[in-house]
Amino acid sequence: MDEKGIRGALTRYRVMAWIVGILLVVLVCVGVPLKYLAGNDTVVTWTGIPHGWLYMILLITAFDLGRRVKWPLWRLLVIAAAGTVPFLSFVAERYATKDVRAKLASGEIGRPVPATD
Repeated sequence: MDEKGIRGALTRYRVMAWIVGILLVVLVCVGVPLKYLAGNDTVVTWTGIPHGWLYMILLITAFDLGRRVKWPLWRLLVIAAAGTVPFLSFVAERYATKDVRAKLASGEIGRPVPATD
C-alpha cells in the first residue's frame, strides 16, 4: 500500500474516533443524567442516534486502516470495543495513530507499489 493511502485512512479513522468519542461522552455524561434525573431525554435522542450511526462508520474506517497496515484481528476488536466506552475511543485513537506513524517512519509500511509494464 502506498503511504498517501495509509495517511488518508488514518485521517478518516481519527476524525471518526473523535466524533464518536465526543458524542458518547456527551451522551453518557450529559444526556443520561438529564434523562434520569430531570426527565428530559432530548440530549439522549439527539446524541444517541447519531452516535449509533457514526459508530458504524467508525468501524468501517477502522477496518480500512487495519487492512492497509495489516493489523491483527485483536487490534481491530479492541478499536471496535473502544467506541462503546466513554473516553476510551480517544485512547485507542492515540495508540493507533502512534502505531501507524511509527510503522510509516520505519518504512515497515507505506512503500509505493511499483508500476508493472
